[in-house]
Amino acid sequence: MNVRRSAAVLAAVAVFGSAAAPAAFAESASPSPSAALPSGLYGDADPKFDGVFRQSYALLAQDSAGVKPAAKSVDWLTGQQCASGGFAAYRADAGEPCDSKTMFDSNATASAVQALAALGGQDKAVKKSVGWLKSVQNKDGGWGYGPGMDSDANSTGIVIGALTAAGEKPQSVKNQDGKSPYDALPALSMSCGKDGGAFGLADMKTGKLFPNADATAAGVLGAHGKGLIVDPANKEAATPKCAKADTAEQAAANGTGYLLKTLAKTDDHLMSALPGTKVPPDVGNTADSVLALAAAGQQKQAEKSAQWLAKNSAEWAKKSGPAAYAQLIFAAHAAGMDPRDFGGADLVKQLNAQGPAPQATDQAADEKKDSDDGSGVSIWWIIGVGMVAGIGIGFLYSGNKKKQQL
Repeated sequence: MNVRRSAAVLAAVAVFGSAAAPAAFAESASPSPSAALPSGLYGDADPKFDGVFRQSYALLAQDSAGVKPAAKSVDWLTGQQCASGGFAAYRADAGEPCDSKTMFDSNATASAVQALAALGGQDKAVKKSVGWLKSVQNKDGGWGYGPGMDSDANSTGIVIGALTAAGEKPQSVKNQDGKSPYDALPALSMSCGKDGGAFGLADMKTGKLFPNADATAAGVLGAHGKGLIVDPANKEAATPKCAKADTAEQAAANGTGYLLKTLAKTDDHLMSALPGTKVPPDVGNTADSVLALAAAGQQKQAEKSAQWLAKNSAEWAKKSGPAAYAQLIFAAHAAGMDPRDFGGADLVKQLNAQGPAPQATDQAADEKKDSDDGSGVSIWWIIGVGMVAGIGIGFLYSGNKKKQQL
């Protein structure tokens, strides 16, 4: 996976039709031989559908691990911002102004806000992006992948994280109808019966919600007002009981219960739900679940799942590239584990190797564990191939790539 992608992708397919679906299952993308990648960009896969997203994840993960990213990497990210404050997934020529053809992306914008707010010194850029996010808030109080798209739990969750990172109170971010994102989340939560209280993902053809672990992790994280950097819980919460989701708090409790039950069935990790796959372990969504569970005070399960990741994520991360290493660093942080000794791997060193050498790092920590080189190609599905051809929509981040895939 290349982190938090598939749910919004599928939601977009539902909106714009299924013609793009076959292209969505391409496993990876290589750079065009005629196009040189920007020197400040992390990863060596084609950035067309995930450049801003993976860069934001990489910079935020570095900052969380005490690493000061290369100046040109930060400059590349800020240079992608449009005058309105919004970000597209990637702009090959950032010198050209954004216009009516620019496919603005709430997920790219929200991830950039989280990274730039953490790095500091980017108040103007952060403020502009938050203003743009507020301007495209839906009538129900939530967000979709792009302006005009229906709200989904994944997009709403990552935007809440951005608002929190920028010093906003998400519950106070209301549209003209007085709706906040906490009004949108309960409507995206499902019943306690056969749906288990999960947050839903819209079916491509009917638009009907169906239970989805990735949407659930994003919804739980958002309902707790958390971004991608989640501190370990210092007190274990009681096992939540499922009830009618009249509030975002109850929707989060229901979703937490769904994750606990789902993880318990499959030895502390999730399985891929991507149609047409052989149901492999879903590493990326498991990592997302660690963040959600830590935010919900379910630290024991968060740690168990993180320990599973430490034993089973190396090959996935090597294939997937910078966003995957970043996601594992986020999970390690939430579980109270050392990202520089994660199943014997130094995730920080491996992430740093994916792009320009950082300005500064904790050398003592880097030397603590000599790990394998984490070079690799960022893996993510190219729903955008079909969408660009048909309607110009690029890669959607909102759910982790179900394909492993995050």
